[in-house]
Parts: sequence; C-alpha cells; structure tokens
Amino acid sequence: MPTSSGDRMAEGPGLEVSDLVVGYGSTTIVHGMSLTAAPGQVVGIVGPNGAGKSTFLKGIAGATPVTSGTVRLDGREVTNLRGDRLARLGLGYVPQVKDVFSPLRVQENLEMGGYILPRRDVPGRMDEVFALLPTLKDLRRRTAGTLSGGERKLLAIGKALMTRPRILLLDEPTSNLSPDLALAVLAEHVPRLAEQGIGIVLVEQRVEQGLKACDWAYVMAAGVKQLSGPAAEILANEDIGALFLGQRSAVPESTAGNVTPGSPGTSGQ
Repeated sequence: MPTSSGDRMAEGPGLEVSDLVVGYGSTTIVHGMSLTAAPGQVVGIVGPNGAGKSTFLKGIAGATPVTSGTVRLDGREVTNLRGDRLARLGLGYVPQVKDVFSPLRVQENLEMGGYILPRRDVPGRMDEVFALLPTLKDLRRRTAGTLSGGERKLLAIGKALMTRPRILLLDEPTSNLSPDLALAVLAEHVPRLAEQGIGIVLVEQRVEQGLKACDWAYVMAAGVKQLSGPAAEILANEDIGALFLGQRSAVPESTAGNVTPGSPGTSGQ
C-alpha cells in the first residue's frame, strides 16, 4: 500500500491537464480529459481496453497532437511541446513499445537517455539511476536486445530517469511481463521512485495491482473521465469494479458512496 501522498509530495504544482482532446487525424479518441499529479504522488489511469488511456498519455507527452485543452508543468503551459523540450522541463515518458534501443548496450541506452545533460554530468546521473534500479548496474554491458522483458522495462524506466524528471508517465509498464515481474514493477519500483519525489502517472491494465500502487486514480471509458478518487476506494467499490473495470470486489456495497465523479482538489489528493 502506498505511503500517504501528502507525506511525500514535493513542493510545486507538478502536472495539471485540463480538458484535453486528443486524436488521430479526424478521429477523436480523448474527449476533454483532465488530471493532476503532484511530485511524489502515484496517479493511476484505469479502464477498459479502448478507453483512450494510452492516447491521453501520448497527448501529454507530445507524442500525439492535442487539438484542445492544456497541459501545464509546474505552472507553465507545455501543450504540444516536443519530447526533448518536455524532458528539459521535467517530464519523462516511457511508452508501451519502442522504449529502448535494442542494438545498444544498457549503459549506452542510459547515456542516450541523458542526452540533454552536460556530458560531464552523465556518469554521475547514471550512478544515481543504478542506485534506484540496482539490477541495471549488473546488466550495464549487456545488449538491450538480449534482456528479458522485465529487464528491458527497467532499462526503459532508467533511461527516462536520466533526465531527472519531476513527473514520469508510464504507459503499461507491466505489458507482456510475468505476474511476478509485474508485481515487482508495481509494488517495488514504482513506490521507490515516488519516495524520491517523482510524480508517477501510471496507465495499467492489471487493475488490482496497479491501484494498490497508487494514491489517486482516474477511471476512463470511451475517452472521458467517468470518475476519480482515492485509489483504495476505487479498488474497494464493487459497483465501480463491475461497471468500469470488469472485476468483482469482496468489499461491501456500503463503501460505494466514498468515491464520487469529478477531479480531485489538492486537499483530496
């Protein structure tokens, strides 16, 4: 269970997304989605397949055009900025696929991840990433293409961490991983990053495990936010689980009133 978000939030507003509309060509996928995430907080986005979760993250990360709405990072509007500019401003992004350079060694991938840093700072930052993700240190001379799925995902996260992000977007970090490796990512690595003051926005299909790692969660369906609330309350609510997540919960229905639609205020997070 995550630490209280209020205990580990860093100063500053973090990520503020308002009424985002995102799509591909003439097809709109995300219809006015909003979200906030503070440094040190883990925010989850869950919902059925095709809900628009990954497209929403791509819009925030500048990987898919935003046609309406705003993205603010630490109070500065960054809507539709390129990925390199977002990285310089403190936003990291780990996509679901094409997240590492397979022909390169682990160390070389990390060096590529630190491309915005002064060259002299790269070795020191790499050591800091190794401290956060110790598995990578033992793999530093391995070619990324020879890594297991779990090792590869850790490398992708480490590569994004090289730029010292205040907010890190993780799109399906447990995709194609075994249950044990998925649990390690969600129950160990994600909380460890949050404890360092990094805000995490997590899109995750393993709903139960994902929500257990989160402080706050948003439920998306058909490209819009259906509701938001403390992740533990969303996970415990049987009606919500059956309607939006396709799961059942053993928690009595008396908890249903604890989660309400709408964006959280800072006091609720």
